[in-house]
Order: sequence, then structure tokens, then C-alpha cells
Amino acid sequence: MTMIFGVPLPALLGQLFLGIINGSFYAILSLGLAVIFGLLRVINFAHGAQYMLGAFAAYLLLAYTGIGFWPALVIAPLVVAAVSAVIERTMLSRLYDLDHLYGLLFTFGLALIIEGSFRWYFGAAGQPYSGPQILSGGTNLGFMFLPNYRGFVVVASIVICLAVWLLIEKTRLGAYLRAATENPQLVQAFGVNVPLLLTLTYALGAGLAALAGVLAAPIYQVSPLMGSNLIIIVFAVVVIGGMGSIGGAIVTGYMLGILEGLTKVFYPEASNIVVFVIMAIVLMLRPAGLFGKEV
Repeated sequence: MTMIFGVPLPALLGQLFLGIINGSFYAILSLGLAVIFGLLRVINFAHGAQYMLGAFAAYLLLAYTGIGFWPALVIAPLVVAAVSAVIERTMLSRLYDLDHLYGLLFTFGLALIIEGSFRWYFGAAGQPYSGPQILSGGTNLGFMFLPNYRGFVVVASIVICLAVWLLIEKTRLGAYLRAATENPQLVQAFGVNVPLLLTLTYALGAGLAALAGVLAAPIYQVSPLMGSNLIIIVFAVVVIGGMGSIGGAIVTGYMLGILEGLTKVFYPEASNIVVFVIMAIVLMLRPAGLFGKEV
């Protein structure tokens, strides 16, 4: 059997692919965070709660209406995005002219309220969620048995990240969004509804978090704490990639997922802290992040 640094090649390749799967969730979640911070300058601490809401929306749609995975993949993110748009317009928008700390404190409190409410009603135990029947089973890759659904998650993540990057960087709507954050008065003078653009931006970021939650529901149990367990790592990913960098969030999400998977092979004791060690090193050497712009 082929060995690399004393580790069997099948085990190494298996952990590498598992790292890519984790990196897929990191990429989608950090992308949503980067969109909100890059365009609104709001550190959205409620992102983990919105991720959890997406998973619970899919679970409740199935439990109470019989609506399965594929419709929920569309409905749940739209519901979370709509609720988030109302919150942004009625509450968060009042904080834009204040210090960024106020936005962080507001979204942190919002996350505690949402997670606490769901924990009170559903309890802390997780709920299973059935994935689509068409993606049941797995494929033998030779070095590992890959569940078909997890392979679908990787492909879906790549498509979603690429689509959002093209929307922000290559379309007229994306240009309006970027311009509205740099000089809202000038953009509004050209007849563009800047408040609506900002609301749509926050809804887009929240919808991405909810979409990741729906994708995660068949893999992990649907729990009120599922977002709080992940959001700290996602914040570290965004900081390493560069706060507000769309491409940086995507690349760093996959990169750190792979690195985390490889660490579990070569040094399992460090797998839970490797992301934060890298974050500390990056902040010391390049405070703006790997792909961020120096101010």
C-alpha cells in the first residue's frame, strides 16, 4: 500500500475529500458574510442563526407540509431572506451612520434571541432531516466510498459561489451595489434606490447562509446550536481571506477546509485550532487578510 509520510494514501485522499466538503460550507457561509460586510460594512453576527434558520425552515416544511428537499432548497432561503430584509429595513438600517460596533452588537443580540427561542421550543437535541432519495447511496472512488449527497454538496457549493461572484463583480446590479457603498449620495442622484439595494444585499447574504443550512441539514442534525458551533470558524475564514473580499472568502473557505482535513490525518490534536493559528499568523503579517485591500 502506498504511504505518504507514514499515512496510507486512501486515508489521506479520504480526509482530503472530507476537507473539501467542509470547505464547501465554509465557502458559502463566508461568502455571505463577506457580501454583507463588503457592501454594508456590517459585521453580521446573526449569520450563524440565519444558517440555522435555513435548516429549520427545510425541516419544518417537511414535517408540517410534506415539502421535500428540492422545493425547500428554494423556499427556505427565500423565507429567511425576506425576514432578514424586514429586519434590515426596520432596525439595522438605523445603525449605518453609527460606529460599526453597534451593528455587531445588534446582530449578536439578534442571534442570541433567535437561537434562544428555537432552543426553548425545540430543545437542544438535534432533529434528523431526510435528504433527496435520488442522491441516496454512494459511489466507490477506489480510495473511499463517497456518499452521493456529499458529492452533490461540493458541486452545488462551487456553482453557488461562482454565481454570486459573477453577480457582484461582473453585472450592472453588482456595480450599483458596490457604488452604493462607496458613495450613496452620488448613486442616489442618478435615480438609483440605494436603501432598496442595501436591503437586497443583506437579504442576499442571509439567503446564502440559509441555503448553506438547507444543504447541511441532511448531513448534520438540525439543531438550534448548529450555527453557533460554526460561525466562529467562518469568521476566522473571512478574516484570513480579507474582510469584504468576495473572492478571498471563497478561496479561503475551500483552502482552510482542505487544510483542516489534512491536519486530522497528520496531527489530529491540532485540527480544532489550526484555522485560528493561521488567522493569528495572517493578522500579524498582513492585517488586511490574504486578499483584502490595505486601508
